[in-house]
Amino acid sequence: MRSHYCGQLNETLVDQTVTVCGWVHRRRDHGGVIFLDMRDRDGIAQFVVDPDTAEAFANADRARSEFVLRITGRVRLRPEGTQNPNMPTGMIEILAKEVEVLNTAVTPPFQLDEHGKVGEEVRLKHRYIDLRRPDMIEKLRLRSRISHTVRAYLENQGFLDIETPVLTRATPEGARDYLVPSRTHAGSFFALPQSPQLFKQLLMVAGFDRYYQIAKCFRDEDLRADRQPEFTQIDIEASFVEESDIMGITEAMIRQLFQEVLKVELPEFPRMTWQEAMDRFGSDKPDLRIPLELTDVDDLMQQVDFKVFSGPASADDGRVAALKVPGGAKLSRKEIDEYTKFVGIYGAKGLAWIKVNERAKGLEGLQSPIVKFMENIVEELLDRVGAEDGDIIFFGADKARIVNEAIGALRVKLGADLELYTQEWAPLWVVDFPMFEADDNGRLSPLHHPFTAPSCTPEELKADPASALSRAYDMVLNGTELGGGSIRIHDQTMQSTVFEILGIGEEEAQEKFGFLLDALQYGAPPHGGLAFGLDRLVMLMVGAKTIREVIAFRKPKALPV
Repeated sequence: MRSHYCGQLNETLVDQTVTVCGWVHRRRDHGGVIFLDMRDRDGIAQFVVDPDTAEAFANADRARSEFVLRITGRVRLRPEGTQNPNMPTGMIEILAKEVEVLNTAVTPPFQLDEHGKVGEEVRLKHRYIDLRRPDMIEKLRLRSRISHTVRAYLENQGFLDIETPVLTRATPEGARDYLVPSRTHAGSFFALPQSPQLFKQLLMVAGFDRYYQIAKCFRDEDLRADRQPEFTQIDIEASFVEESDIMGITEAMIRQLFQEVLKVELPEFPRMTWQEAMDRFGSDKPDLRIPLELTDVDDLMQQVDFKVFSGPASADDGRVAALKVPGGAKLSRKEIDEYTKFVGIYGAKGLAWIKVNERAKGLEGLQSPIVKFMENIVEELLDRVGAEDGDIIFFGADKARIVNEAIGALRVKLGADLELYTQEWAPLWVVDFPMFEADDNGRLSPLHHPFTAPSCTPEELKADPASALSRAYDMVLNGTELGGGSIRIHDQTMQSTVFEILGIGEEEAQEKFGFLLDALQYGAPPHGGLAFGLDRLVMLMVGAKTIREVIAFRKPKALPV
C-alpha cells in the first residue's frame, strides 16, 4: 500500500512520487490550502493539499486527528523560510495528488504531541493510543536495538540461544511463584519460572558450554518503579569459568551496548566488596555519582551520655553513622522535617543533625538539638567527617540494617534533591557478598540463591556459615542493580552441605532438587553466569523513571476463576 515510511522522506527524493500510510498528527488550513502532518512509526512528514485536486482536497478537509490516511504525492523542497532543520523531514514537503481515508477516528483521549500533558493512568488505560506517541515509539525502538545488539554480541562470543521451559516446578528464588493449575492432573500445579536457573545449570552439565536466552520470568510481587511481576531477563551461563571470566564478558557486552546504541563510552568499572559498599554507602548498589559517604562513629558515640546514640553504638547488631552534606546548612527546618519523615519509611525513629555555621566558634558555631549531649566528643566528630562551615551532618542510630537502609536512602535522595551528581554514568562491580543472611531468629537463608558457590571448603562452610563469603558479583549502574550472578556449586558434596546449613533435609532436597543433585554426579563442570534485567537496563538507557515506560503493555488485573 505504500512506497515509503514518513521518516524516510528527505531531499534525495525531490521530484519523486511517493505513497505513505499513517495517522493525521496535525491538520492546518492556510488560505484555502490544507497542511497535513502525517505520522507513522518512523517519523512525521508534512503534506500539502491544494483545492485544484478536488477529491483529494475534500478527503483532506474532512480528515481529523488520528484519521488513518493513504496519500500519494510528489516530494518537493519547502519554500525558503519554512524549512525546519530540527525535523529529519523538515527540508521537504509532499504535494498530495491522492488522499484516501482508510479509517476515521473519534477524538483521542489526549494529545499525542509534545504539548499533551496527561496522567500515567489515562495513558496506560489507552495504551494503544499512548504507543503512537513518537517518544514511546523511540523507547521501544531503542529496546529492540538493545536486544539485537545483545544477541549479536553473545552469538559472536560463542553463546547458544536455548529456550527453557515456562511451565515448571516451584524454585526458591526469593519471591512467590505464580502457580498454574493443571487440568489433566487435578489438584496439581505448575509454576512459572522466576528464572531459568536450574535449567541453565543442567545445560552446563550437558556440555553446551555457553548458553544465553532473553527469557520471560515471573515473580508474584508488588509493582514498583523498577520491578514488574512479569519481566524479561538476559540470562547467561558458561562452563569452565572463574568470576573474572563472566565479569569480563558481560562488562564488555555492556560497554559495547552503550557505545553502539547511545554513543557513550562508559568509565572504569571499579570493584568494591559488599562490606565496603555497606560501610561507605549503606547499600549494596551504591550510586557513585553522588559524592556523599557514611562515616562510622560508633566508638565516639559509646562515650556520650545519650542512649539514643550510645545504645546502638555499643550493640553487636547496632550502628551509628554520620552523613556530611557539604553546603547543607542552608536546608530549612521544614526541609529537615521532610527528610525525617522520609527516613521513617525505612524504620528510622528519627533523624539527628548538626549544622556547622562557624566552626571556629566551637559549640557556639554549631546549631543542633543534640550537640549538648556530645560536648566531649564533638570536635573529634567534626574532624572525622571533615566538617567545614556551611555543612550539615545527619546521623542514623539503630540496628545496622535500619541505619544502612535509612541513611543509604537519604544519601540518594539528597543527591537528587541537591543535584550533587558528579558524572552521568557511574558503573561498578560489587563482589564478596555474604553467603547467608540471618533473620531476627538467627535462621540462615541464602543471600542470593542456594546454588551459589561459597569461597571456602565444605568443612570451613559448615564450621562458620555466618561468616562465609560467596563467589557472587553484581553489576551496578547509577545506583541500580543491572545484573547479578555467581559461580555455581558444581560439586554434590558442597551442594548438600549448603542444603544442610539451610535446614533442607535429604528427603526435601531430593524432592525439590533431586534432578540437579543427580546431575552433579555425572561430571558437572565448573560453571557460572549472570542475569540482567532487560527492562531495567532499557529504563536506565532511555532515562525513564519507571520500567512501564519501556514495556509495551502493563499487566492486566487478575480475574477470579
